[in-house]
Formats: sequence, structure tokens, C-alpha cells
Amino acid sequence: MAKRQTQKAAEKAAADNKLLDTIRASAQEIWQAGLGAFAKAQSEGTKLFEALVKEGEGLSKKTRGLAEAKIGEVTGNVTKAATKAQASANEAWDKLEQVFQDRVARAINRLGVPTQRDVQSLAKRVEELTASVQALGGKPARAAAAARKAPARKAPARKAAAKGSR
Repeated sequence: MAKRQTQKAAEKAAADNKLLDTIRASAQEIWQAGLGAFAKAQSEGTKLFEALVKEGEGLSKKTRGLAEAKIGEVTGNVTKAATKAQASANEAWDKLEQVFQDRVARAINRLGVPTQRDVQSLAKRVEELTASVQALGGKPARAAAAARKAPARKAPARKAAAKGSR
């Protein structure tokens, strides 16, 4: 029995040694595979890196092109909007100027300042009356001419005053 136990122990030890040898061999193969992968990655890593750099350059150019196109589009839209805003502002200024001119004209009218049309109408009426007086045998021609000239001199002063107040 003791011999059998020793023999079983020896067989068990031999099996354990065989298992250990198998594990060592597997570990050795794994280690060598790792070293091989490292060496291959090291040699092909440079190629892979260069390929990735080229791909990145291509993407960078494509992205830059798209960005420039979008910038151009946005610039065009902003320019159109600015043009519209400027036209709108000019229109508003024109309306404001017209309102201001209308109000000034009404204020001048309320003050009784004659307009250019009023002065021209009065000058025409004076000429007609002068002609009527002469036809009836009134003043001599020189006095009528002097009378016509006097209002004509005052009219430009009123025109200048009216223009200055506008």
C-alpha cells in the first residue's frame, strides 16, 4: 500500500510537472506573441501614423472648403440684410424729412408768411392794376414803372427770408 501511494504520488507529481511544463510553454508562447505584436506595431506603426496624417490632411482641406463656403454664404446674407436695412433707413429719413418740411410749411402759413406763389400772384395783380390805372388815364408811365420796380425789390428779400426759414 505504501508502495502504491508512493507510486500514485509520483504519477501525480509527474502529471503536475507535465501541466506546469504546458503552462510554462503557453506562457512563453504568449510572451513571444506579445513581443512579435510589439515589433510589428513598431515597424508598421510609422506607416499607419503616416496614413492617418494623410487622411487628416484630406479631412482638414475638405472641412476648410466647407467652412469657407459657409462663410461666403453668411457674408452674402449679411450684405443683403445690410442693404435692406440701409434702404429702410433711407426711406425712414425721407419720410421724416417730408414730415418736417410739411410741419414747417404749416407753421409758416399759420404765421402769415406769404409763399412764393402768393408773392407772384400779388405781383401779377399789381401789374394788372397798374395797366388798368394807365388805361383810365392815371399816372404817367415813369411813375408806374417805379411802382412796379419797388415791390419787385422787396419780393426777393421776402423770398430769401422765406427760404431761410424753411
